[in-house]
Amino acid sequence: MQEPAITPDLIAKHGLSAEEYDRILEIIGREPSFTELGIFSAMWNEHCSYKSSKKWLRTLPTEGPQVICGPGENAGVVDIGDGQAVVFKMESHNHPSYIEPYQGAATGVGGILRDVFTMGARPIAAMNALSFGSPDHPKTRQLVHGVVEGIGGYGNCFGVPTVGGEVRFHPAYNGNCLVNAFAAGLADADKIFYSAASGVGMPVVYLGAKTGRDGVGGATMASAEFDDTIEEKRPTVQVGDPFTEKRLLEACLELMQTGAVISIQDMGAAGLTCSAVEMGDKGRLGIKLELDRVPVREDAMSAYEMMLSESQERMLMVLNPELEAEAKAVFEKWDLDFAVVGETIAEDRFLILHGNAVKADLPLSKLASTAPEYDRPWVETLAPGKLAPVPEIDPIDGLRALIASPNYAAKHWVYEQYDSMVMADTIRNPGLGAGVVRVHGTDKALAFTSDVTPRYVKANPVEGGKQAVAEAYRNLTAVGALPLATTDNMNFGNPEKPEIMGQFVGAIKGIGAACAALGMPIVSGNVSLYNETDGQGILPTPTIGAVGLLTSADELIDGLPRDGHLALVLGETYGHLGQSAILAEVFHREEGDAPAVDLEAERRNGDFIRTHREWIDACTDLSDGGLALAAFELAEAAGVGVTLEAGDTPTLFGEDQARYLIACSFDKAEALMVAAGQAGIPLTTVGRFGGEMVRFGGSEAPLEELATLYRGAFAGVFA
Repeated sequence: MQEPAITPDLIAKHGLSAEEYDRILEIIGREPSFTELGIFSAMWNEHCSYKSSKKWLRTLPTEGPQVICGPGENAGVVDIGDGQAVVFKMESHNHPSYIEPYQGAATGVGGILRDVFTMGARPIAAMNALSFGSPDHPKTRQLVHGVVEGIGGYGNCFGVPTVGGEVRFHPAYNGNCLVNAFAAGLADADKIFYSAASGVGMPVVYLGAKTGRDGVGGATMASAEFDDTIEEKRPTVQVGDPFTEKRLLEACLELMQTGAVISIQDMGAAGLTCSAVEMGDKGRLGIKLELDRVPVREDAMSAYEMMLSESQERMLMVLNPELEAEAKAVFEKWDLDFAVVGETIAEDRFLILHGNAVKADLPLSKLASTAPEYDRPWVETLAPGKLAPVPEIDPIDGLRALIASPNYAAKHWVYEQYDSMVMADTIRNPGLGAGVVRVHGTDKALAFTSDVTPRYVKANPVEGGKQAVAEAYRNLTAVGALPLATTDNMNFGNPEKPEIMGQFVGAIKGIGAACAALGMPIVSGNVSLYNETDGQGILPTPTIGAVGLLTSADELIDGLPRDGHLALVLGETYGHLGQSAILAEVFHREEGDAPAVDLEAERRNGDFIRTHREWIDACTDLSDGGLALAAFELAEAAGVGVTLEAGDTPTLFGEDQARYLIACSFDKAEALMVAAGQAGIPLTTVGRFGGEMVRFGGSEAPLEELATLYRGAFAGVFA
């Protein structure tokens, strides 16, 4: 193949600025080859280098007595006792999912699962957080169907339960949907596998599926804004095969038992390039690759294509040479490729040979840890204006507006396409708060949730960042779990715009403060920038995935209200309506400030719930839609009516933080009241469950009628 000349246009198409290209010339002292330009492009884009975000990510709290491995590896690792660890991470596949919804979402699931089992963990749970444009936008229906089918198709075939997540709609996502995928797995705490290469002259081994041309340039595409050439980017989207991934999982876990693995790395973004460079850089070694040995499924592939292909279901490993035969036998048994494609070298070189020719010869350390790093200019988000008066509304009419909206209607149509029971350890299904999975063979269980309220973050990035963590904390607490740690997925627009960078910085400050105050360090994560189309950015969406521990399944708060149960609110109610769901859905206004987050109150109230769980029959946190929506959702899940004494809009629909709705018998309520009084924690009786009606103040409607609306509204739009 005749390699193209290196021109300013070609450099720009590779996502490199003129200044970055000058830096490349300075590093290597000559013009790069086409393959070398592709390698620099892959390693220096936002998706791989975090060049706009590293400065701020370093400020996040990442340590704690429970943390075994924080950010920097394929996934974070947290101790759960008894010599066991939970391994988890969240990552975006936003751009690919907008271009090709089914494969974009499917390979997002595949990639995050590989991040987990690369560490030596067997995946036990998955979640997803999805953001789409307006329901009536012409592209939204196709995106929703493709993404949901892609997630279900891959996860169900692979055999991992999807136990939670969220789905939202807003016009800001019309040109750029978000698909954030989360996975968690279990491993022995003393048998975690890392990616740093060690030892000189060690074989570098290619594992898994063959390399094709799918996904070439995917990481660079994911680091750029969209425009009207979006359809031309379809070839940059990877194609997944969940059955191959399942075999790869089993082969890797079996291989890890042999002692053959020195280090191992998923081939994700930027494929062979990124995996080889990261392994070498972390081990302070060079890597030599011979591409003629790479298993390919297409003829006449160039070095450029092989190095940048993002074909799925592939791993790269540094192998103990004494166990090569044993390792190869494992992969042959699972009908997967196993090929020694290179070796570790002492020099700081990334040497690529193809057809007896040198296609790249670069200083390896300059590609990864010394990639460009920017301190982007940023401006603080202006304080929002004062909220104009909000008219009182009939409370049942307000509830109807919420539960008829795809944002707050039941999401059965979505999560019933996912297998949530595979592996037979799921205790709590999607649909009401955190998902819970039993730790197989023990009394323990793990709870999982993902949370963010983007309109809060837009109005007030610091408080919105805090709130995302605080809501995750409450969702875990509401099922009785002790929050352990978090992973983040920072979805933002163009960081070169100071106001967008200001949103990012503010959100990081809020997230960091909340993680520190609530004892939930960030152990892994992902940054997805340039989520813009024709200059229109998404809402700032820093999704927080969080994991909590139940040392015994007996600690689970998983009941539902029963006839005669009292309804109590723990926490202070002020009636905050700024940026609320009721304001957006009924009045079509996004005004005012985000609710303030009192982190001390969050921690104190959460501790109280977990300490006194034996007196709590059912519990949910209060967030979007306030008391009215939370009370209805609990009542609807239980099939019993509910009566709330209040009828005013701020009390019913306000979104004050650090609050929980509790359902329990009179005797238990009395005990809780005494304990709350002694602890100085506000606990108020707000109504009772029972009957067949939903009554808020002086307004009422049959539960059955409202439940039909709630359960049918989403499918009515998208089925």
